[in-house]
Amino acid sequence: MGERSVVVLGGGIGGIVAARMLRKRLPQDVRVVLIDRDETYTFAPSLLWLMTGDREPGQISRGRERLARKGIELVNGEAEGLDPGRRTVRVDGRDIAYERLVIALGAQPAPELMPGLSEGAIDLYTTEGALAAGRALREFDGGRVVVLVARLPYKCPAAPNEAAFLAEAILRRRGVRAEVALYTPEPYPMPTAGEALGKVLARMLGERGIELHAQKVVEEVDARSRQLVLQGGEREGYDLLLAIPPHRTSDVVRSAGVANEGGFIPAEAATLATWADSIYAIGDVAQIPIAGGKFLPKAGVFAKAQARVVASRIADELKDREPLATFDGKGSCFVDMGQGIAAFATGDFYAEGAPAVSLRRPSRRWHLSKVAFEKYWLARWA
Repeated sequence: MGERSVVVLGGGIGGIVAARMLRKRLPQDVRVVLIDRDETYTFAPSLLWLMTGDREPGQISRGRERLARKGIELVNGEAEGLDPGRRTVRVDGRDIAYERLVIALGAQPAPELMPGLSEGAIDLYTTEGALAAGRALREFDGGRVVVLVARLPYKCPAAPNEAAFLAEAILRRRGVRAEVALYTPEPYPMPTAGEALGKVLARMLGERGIELHAQKVVEEVDARSRQLVLQGGEREGYDLLLAIPPHRTSDVVRSAGVANEGGFIPAEAATLATWADSIYAIGDVAQIPIAGGKFLPKAGVFAKAQARVVASRIADELKDREPLATFDGKGSCFVDMGQGIAAFATGDFYAEGAPAVSLRRPSRRWHLSKVAFEKYWLARWA
């Protein structure tokens, strides 16, 4: 028998946890290979703290040397092809064989998918964009700040609300008179969490004086006139535009025949298995249906839990044991509101009929908990 390998494609939250847990559970004669195009990892939940000035890029980024010291084989390169039949991944011209494959490539910001967005808006989902947003808010001397959800789906459901809260807090602290508005095609904030929670978040935005423009589909950005062009031709002005850009999956996912028409990979809710033999999909790249015709939100908390499940199942499979671990659809997230306070949501997204989600009252406790989680993650996993 040839050399045995389990390959993890993508080194974000889900990929890191999957590789670490696989290495812990598998015998040393089975290679665990982590493939990622980036030599460093950035903890995405902290990007908006770059905007507020509470973090510097080096504080939320790590190299991958620690993973190598754990016995994980690192391949730094761009995945160019995936052949489920031959069970190989092509990276920079060479084929890497796998016995099991975990696809954890996530979803990448793609502002170019909306006309005018790259020219007229700042992308909040990159390190450079978050820093640029912070500079712009510190230099802003008045007018209208718009936070725009450009397309669905996008990762981190709380992020648009956090961006609006934090932008408003920065401007208020500076004493700048400004309007802050949130535009989204969704019917209310975080709709997969249910209407009740969405209404609470809408009320909280209103209490801060933040305008919520729900069910607003923006078709393009007129950067020259600083206007949003909405479906139907209506136009709305802005002076500073902060965007949650459209998202799409990588070329290798869309071309390998494992994705659906939207570019995401259908995965079984409990096991994260895909239609392709020996391939699992976790995190933002996976599309998992839940009650009400919706899909599981794209959030790091789910990627982390799914990675543990998949690592356990693969280890059992390769040891000829019945895999029993399942993903239960439970998760939580913080909603940072600035001023040292945050709200905290917990829920069961696999609950029958509709997700069962509750939102804890905003307090300093939840902000400190978010800070503690960041420190835990970077110390324990990265």
